[in-house]
Amino acid sequence: MGSSFSLSAYSGSSAAVPSPGLGDLPESCVASVLVYLDPPQICQMAMLNRAFRGASSADFVWESKLPLNYGDVIDRVFERDDDGGVCRGLCKRDIYSRLCTPNSFDGGTKKVWLDKRTGKTCMSISSNGLAITGIDDRRYWSRIPTEESRFSSVAYLQQIWWFEVDGEIDFPFPAGSYSLFFRLQLGRAHKRFGRRVSNCEHVHGWDKKPVRFQLSTSDGQQATKQCYLKEPPGKWIQYHAGDFVVSNSCKSIKVKFSMTQIDCTHTKGGLCVDSVQIYPAEYGDRLRRF
Repeated sequence: MGSSFSLSAYSGSSAAVPSPGLGDLPESCVASVLVYLDPPQICQMAMLNRAFRGASSADFVWESKLPLNYGDVIDRVFERDDDGGVCRGLCKRDIYSRLCTPNSFDGGTKKVWLDKRTGKTCMSISSNGLAITGIDDRRYWSRIPTEESRFSSVAYLQQIWWFEVDGEIDFPFPAGSYSLFFRLQLGRAHKRFGRRVSNCEHVHGWDKKPVRFQLSTSDGQQATKQCYLKEPPGKWIQYHAGDFVVSNSCKSIKVKFSMTQIDCTHTKGGLCVDSVQIYPAEYGDRLRRF
């Protein structure tokens, strides 16, 4: 019995010690690796274990994903309250999450957000935020509610001689290259028995003369393009107006843009104007139509 007891005691003392795993890594080391991943990858890694979850919340990880001038963007977009702003007290991860949600400003006529994967700035300006010649005259224009616009309505042109749409934005865009587009549709879409139907009743005049798109910035950049609006009716198209480059994130840049067809020898009509959209230039390559 004595020998049996001794053998059991000896066997128990030599039990295998568990090997170190990912959960044993210091959070600071994990965070130093996560900083090289993009935000969706960081969120996936946070589900591995407690160490990765804690490291994924580190401020320096998410600050590396935010624009360098994110403070200026916050001041421009959000109305500051007595506590110093809507983002006061939030960690950098929560600030990133808040900025990735389309945020309205300038009376709801504009929305800005960060791309969730890259952290780059995107913007949309509604037809309500544009200066449209004749917009208040119901003989020419009308506002149409629709689910196909992120602003829930579009400007619809029935018929006009002088077509002109102008706009501008003064904003602290982070440094980089940007493309500007007009989101347009020939014809008027509506639902009939649950199906989307396009009404082309008023579409005319766009094949006679090209539409001119112009863009200029406060630092002297300019771009001009012309094209005929000849895409199939009922289809939303992003018409590329031009590109601009922001070299200094420390100050705002003013961008002016327009879309005109002012040849008064004929009328034109049947056009929906939804918005003007600004994307990083590398995204714009997928949207260009001419």
